[in-house]
Amino acid sequence: MPEAAVLRCPGCGAPAAADLHACAHCSARLATVACPSCFGMVFAGTRHCPHCGTRAHRAETLVPEDVALSCPRCAGQLNPVQVGGARLRECARCAGVWVAPDDFTRVTADAEQQAAVLRFRGDGPPPAPVEASVRYLPCPGCGTLMHRANFQRISGVIIDQCRDHGAWLDADELRRVVEFIRGGGLERAREREKRAIEEDRQRVQRMLREAEARAHPAPLTSAPGPVTTDLVLKTLFRLIGL
Repeated sequence: MPEAAVLRCPGCGAPAAADLHACAHCSARLATVACPSCFGMVFAGTRHCPHCGTRAHRAETLVPEDVALSCPRCAGQLNPVQVGGARLRECARCAGVWVAPDDFTRVTADAEQQAAVLRFRGDGPPPAPVEASVRYLPCPGCGTLMHRANFQRISGVIIDQCRDHGAWLDADELRRVVEFIRGGGLERAREREKRAIEEDRQRVQRMLREAEARAHPAPLTSAPGPVTTDLVLKTLFRLIGL
């Protein structure tokens, strides 16, 4: 990655250092983010990365960055952070991460974005110990209690989700989700779902056959003859509807 590329203010085009918070020429607010392609630092609002030339898309979230959000786990401040093409909110205290729905979909579907997550270490403190007891957390966006779910049912990563605003992942859980995906977890989850659907289908068919057998029982004979293998098979086939 060519670090010598010149960063320019997205408002007036004047050269600016990466550590500036405002342009010296037009006073526009400057915030550095990572290019979604090469992960070089660029100013938010820049149309093309000065390092690799890729169009620098800005990820929009349902909650604007200038709206303060509190951590649902420890009430610490959630600070905006750019990881590849996704915008996250990282807790300054417990290192948990808040992810908007579109960004969470981007992380779970895009290989380059997953690589960016694995490289991301954040600027927060070491992860806080996970609470032993289960506690339902309020959504940082709307305050309602979030739904707890095992990601893809088999990952072992329990995430807290608000259908409208996003997902909360405790410290290191986003990396664990990505490692699960990159290790073939989504394919295993789909195969498991297929097996469950087939088992449900077979169970329904069995219940229908049993109901049919109860509705139309086999007639009894007044003088039963000797029991033979052929008779047992015919009776069994009639009971199960074959």
